[in-house]
Amino acid sequence: MSTIDLTEIAAENSVVKFETSKGDIIVELFDTKAPITVKNIVSYIDEGFYTDTIFHRVIPNFMIQGGGLTADLQTKKTKAPIKNEATNGLSNTRGTIAMARTGIIDSATAQFFINVVDNSFLNFRAPTNEGYGYTVFGKVKTGMDIVDKIRDTKTGTVGYYENVPKEPVMIKSATILRRGDSAPTLSVDAAEIAPSRSDK
Repeated sequence: MSTIDLTEIAAENSVVKFETSKGDIIVELFDTKAPITVKNIVSYIDEGFYTDTIFHRVIPNFMIQGGGLTADLQTKKTKAPIKNEATNGLSNTRGTIAMARTGIIDSATAQFFINVVDNSFLNFRAPTNEGYGYTVFGKVKTGMDIVDKIRDTKTGTVGYYENVPKEPVMIKSATILRRGDSAPTLSVDAAEIAPSRSDK
């Protein structure tokens, strides 16, 4: 079981644990660098949203993605999308956790991915749909061996989903081990929700 000394992490940063069917992954969240994103993730954790979801997309030389689908590949209902914070200067390097989104800049909700290699092409490059990038909001502190076990699972295609683990990799629960200075105690502020988009 993964453990961590919380005193080794800056007090302003939150720490969360994802208990998976492969083992525990403990992540430091960057509250001050990605405050909107961290508040969003913490609010989902507080509500128990991630319990019994799966890592539904696994690409060995890229990333593992989860947090939005059940074991039978049903999409969970989410809250409104949040603003993209990819301009925060953080890079999609191995071990970082970032928000998944569609081709629309401000479309991230609950799904996230963990980079298993350096993916600099996912960083902010330009203020366009193609160049805006993906918000990094934390980094794995312990459990990269678990991330690599998930990365190495055999995958296939199920319906219109590709790269799905043949044996479901469950997120049994997500727990906040410590709230940083910027983490919310309740829900995300309305002002931090992205405006409605007509081009979805």
